[in-house]
Amino acid sequence: MSPVNSTPEIIVIGEALTDIVETDGGTAEFAGGSPMNVAIGLARLGHEVQLVTRIGSDTRGDEITRHVEESGARIFPGSVIDEPQSTAKAVLDHAGAATYEFDIRWSLDFVDTLPAVRVLHTGSIASFLAPGAADVRRLLAAAGTETIVTFDPNIRPTLLESAAVTRPVVEDLATLAGIVKLSDEDAEWLYGDTPLDQVLDRLLDLGPALVIITRGGDGAILATASDRVIEPGVTVEVADTIGAGDSFMSALIHHVAGMLAGGVTPSAIRDGSAFDRGELERLGAFAAACAAITVSRKGANPPTLAEL
Repeated sequence: MSPVNSTPEIIVIGEALTDIVETDGGTAEFAGGSPMNVAIGLARLGHEVQLVTRIGSDTRGDEITRHVEESGARIFPGSVIDEPQSTAKAVLDHAGAATYEFDIRWSLDFVDTLPAVRVLHTGSIASFLAPGAADVRRLLAAAGTETIVTFDPNIRPTLLESAAVTRPVVEDLATLAGIVKLSDEDAEWLYGDTPLDQVLDRLLDLGPALVIITRGGDGAILATASDRVIEPGVTVEVADTIGAGDSFMSALIHHVAGMLAGGVTPSAIRDGSAFDRGELERLGAFAAACAAITVSRKGANPPTLAEL
């Protein structure tokens, strides 16, 4: 674990939730939230990572803090607030279908500035839920030219108004990002029947150097302005798909951070020149392998670097 006062290499901004699952057999609670999962995945891959979030001061919040810190990630100072921990409740019927109830407080008004880091990531509920979404955008816009911004919308339809309202927010944040990752389900919700290649083109036109669309067991498409690689999925026995996209995102950030540590300049990342076909293939294969390990076991349980 990194020293408490050291500057992190990577910062992740976003929600950390208590997931409550109710069935006829009882109730179970788990630490959840896409950005939290990404931060944990990065810590397990050996990075000094800090999570900028909002955690309650109750027993549930204590469990979130413990879960994050046991992974080796750190909580940004001030993130623990004197309020109940935010929750996402899933009620499962006899067929396993879920209905959701959210009780989320989201604001980052306690964050004035962030330290300069190699990579700054955000996504999911944090990007859209007021008033904190404005804080997220403010922090992304303030990132310096040496920082690579990554964004994963990770759409949660039950918390959003409509695609027509959400799409401009996604595209606005994409203009601030060097790398955007979304799933094919995200793309379908946002853009309807628009072919994935056209969705990639639209997002690339907004400025990111690299846009990736994941396709579950079918792998992913990695696209720059000059090249496009189809990465096949890895065949595994699936336990569940919880956290697969977050694990892919952690692996993607890990690879980019490694490029930067190896001497690739931030400008080469941002203009896309660092992503030749070989680099895209290596990135895609590593991220697919991370996601495959995650789906082979229950829950959002991303791999360590040793497992890879």
